[in-house]
Amino acid sequence: MDRRSFLKLALTGGMSALAASYPVFIERQLVRINTYKIPVPRLPEAFENFTIVQLTDLHYGFLVSLSFLRNVIRRANAISKDIVVCTGDYVHERDSVRQIDGVWPEMGKLEAPLGAYSVLGNHDHLGNTDRSVYWLNRTGQNLRHGNRCFERGKERLWLVGAGDLWEDHADMDRLMRDIPDDECRIVLAHNPDTADTACKKRTDLFICGHTHGGQVSIPFYGPPVLPVKNRAYSAGLKRSEKGTPVFISRGIGWSIYPVRFNCAPEIAVLKLVRGV
Repeated sequence: MDRRSFLKLALTGGMSALAASYPVFIERQLVRINTYKIPVPRLPEAFENFTIVQLTDLHYGFLVSLSFLRNVIRRANAISKDIVVCTGDYVHERDSVRQIDGVWPEMGKLEAPLGAYSVLGNHDHLGNTDRSVYWLNRTGQNLRHGNRCFERGKERLWLVGAGDLWEDHADMDRLMRDIPDDECRIVLAHNPDTADTACKKRTDLFICGHTHGGQVSIPFYGPPVLPVKNRAYSAGLKRSEKGTPVFISRGIGWSIYPVRFNCAPEIAVLKLVRGV
């Protein structure tokens, strides 16, 4: 093999290795801050441009270090906002409290003028439900199976915590029974399939995670793998079978396979506007 052929082969091999390593070692680390304008039916005028920062699917554990997550939390805290919401799957391992006890002291550092509010995902229950709930309460972020009312003048906005569809799904009608029918309600649910469950009470917006956007999004095709029944629920703003807006964040960490391609992790910034 002459020198020219050797260099061509080496260059081709190097480029191939770089392309193969990009989804594992590069894009998975490129956490973006993405801002979305979200039209919300019945949003009170006083809450126009109410800003929510969402973190979801941190999956602390193998290949997702605490130092990496500390930087994510620091960046989330630096964003101008009204509240922070977290929609589950903070750990990766099963049947252990080690990662739960590691990540939650960092989660407790989340700050916003009107507070931080969290629900659990399926991995938090697979790790240890009781310990996860302990940290929800200790950090003051617990919205699981509860609600919180925000008031501006005479107008009100409600935040409701539905939890996880697979592990601790709650009766949505019961969760919202004390909320007046004409008032705006936003539901935190780990799994976006929650939006298609039977519920007589109206929801004006679901904020969800769980899908990671599929982690791999093939151009002109989309994600080949999505852990949801409704495959329309990949990432971004969607509509449920009932016509309800459903926002799904691509999240931070990984599950199933440790790669990201054309689907970078994100800190989602939701700016609420009045809509139909």
